[in-house]
Amino acid sequence: MKKSKNTIEERRHTLAHLLASAVLKKYPDAKLGIGPTIENGFYYDFDLGGKLKEEDLEKLEQTMRDLIGQELDMTGEKVTAAEARKLFAHQSYKLELIDEYEKEGRELTAYTIGDFTDLCKGGHADNTRDIDPASFTLTTIAGAYWRGDENNPQLQRIYALAFDTPAELSEYRVMLEEAKKRDHRKLGKELGLFAITDEVGPGLPLFYPKGAMLRRIVENFITELQEKRGYESIWIPHITKGELYKISGHAEKYDALYPPMHLEKEADYFIKPMNCPHFMMLYKTTPHSYRELPVRWTCTTTNYRHEKSGELSGLTRVRSLTQDDCHVFTRKDQIEEVIEEMLDMIEETYATFGFKDFWVRISTHDPENKEQYIGDPAVWQESEKVLTSVISKRGWQHEIGVGEAAFYGPKLDFIFKDVIGRSWQLSTIQLDMNLPERFELEYIDSDGEKKRPVVIHRAILGSTERFLGILIEHYGGAFPFWLAPVQVKILTINDKVIEYTNEVAGKLKGQNIRFELDTRNESIGKKIREAELGKVPYIFVIGEKEATANQINIRTRGVKDTKTISLEQFLEDTKN
Repeated sequence: MKKSKNTIEERRHTLAHLLASAVLKKYPDAKLGIGPTIENGFYYDFDLGGKLKEEDLEKLEQTMRDLIGQELDMTGEKVTAAEARKLFAHQSYKLELIDEYEKEGRELTAYTIGDFTDLCKGGHADNTRDIDPASFTLTTIAGAYWRGDENNPQLQRIYALAFDTPAELSEYRVMLEEAKKRDHRKLGKELGLFAITDEVGPGLPLFYPKGAMLRRIVENFITELQEKRGYESIWIPHITKGELYKISGHAEKYDALYPPMHLEKEADYFIKPMNCPHFMMLYKTTPHSYRELPVRWTCTTTNYRHEKSGELSGLTRVRSLTQDDCHVFTRKDQIEEVIEEMLDMIEETYATFGFKDFWVRISTHDPENKEQYIGDPAVWQESEKVLTSVISKRGWQHEIGVGEAAFYGPKLDFIFKDVIGRSWQLSTIQLDMNLPERFELEYIDSDGEKKRPVVIHRAILGSTERFLGILIEHYGGAFPFWLAPVQVKILTINDKVIEYTNEVAGKLKGQNIRFELDTRNESIGKKIREAELGKVPYIFVIGEKEATANQINIRTRGVKDTKTISLEQFLEDTKN
């Protein structure tokens, strides 16, 4: 077996083995699932009929630290399928994996640490002395279906954090505490933005008026950004014949399609999980000349994907996702110019929404798994070269993500860090020379010959729902004035000022400022506390003194002192 490079990934992997060993010491009848590393740590799945409790975690941690203190070697050896079945004769989930790996012709290896042996592909610390016993912690127990399939048994998953040093672990835990405060699912309920109900279904969010307003502000920004650059809106239906996805290749390669609708005496119909094929067909309905290219079409529309229920999470992982989808049909000599324009748009969007720290993953195909992709390998190489060139010219930080491409073409994925340091993927640009071939798209070139256009797929927000979830957490629900669904909350001290309050409200409305009125017969203290919990940028308090002086008392979010000024002065200040 290869000697360890002593990376954090290897130490996390070794800790996963130690966790499984600790669980078996406490529960010898445990059935083992899998235990991979993940970002910032690792997990391991166990079938114990629900025996694992949160209070077990502290004891399991101590057992793991005791094992680390024994300075145990990690050793591995190649085994045949027959030998592996003997080693894991009482581990049904491991036996299932062994059968699968044998059919695929994969090499099997077993790794031992202390008295525990696991089926594993390797990549570990050579000895537990390489692991700081204070650099990890077990965090939670969650349910997880075996192989991620809800038709399989539900196991218990223990999650853990692991870092190079105890200090890094401590810093990350502080960040997690801040993340809990900013959780968009919690804030979405508190601020009245969205809801998800069992009756409608998981992954299908409903938006209250404030949430719908936030959506509109964000989507309008993208619409105006595009229209300034000559993009034209189209509209497409939400269902289609299954034949369309046979042409595009999605029927064969895409695994999140909802089951078809079987209609009597008609073809099967599918609810759309993506928009690309519809754009292709619309382009194909009319002839095109080289003079009109690039054709820039966009459509903000909702798609529906059969995501696994266990992977759904608030707005950031949904089954109904709305994309600011764009497809540009272009000549090959225009590719770099079109992508450069898209990069300008992405840069402007990130700056406007306060996302300052981002990098780009150039997602390429995996030459070792050609069956996952469509098209000629030479076309893939050409496309990947173009994307790498355009990002290199920008000087933007980037990495190559082998195997991360879409099945029809390589892409640029944009990842940014939010205000508390978490990474999120947002925008994507995909360079596609394969679907135009499958759909037989054409334009008449300057020489009178028919040529294939190239299609560049692009979404800046990625999906509106996910973008909103990220935006809520990035700002902790305290949106800047221009973005806040409610910009001003007007509170009255008593009914004597209603007439003046209505005058103020009318002037705000005339300036397109979004506001709410609170004229309830409640104490002003209670009204102020509730308004502050709503995180509105400005609170107007209007009493008889303000009404007589034709002024307003203003409380600015995050500012302790109040001030009394005229409404005209406020309107002038908010213009700047």
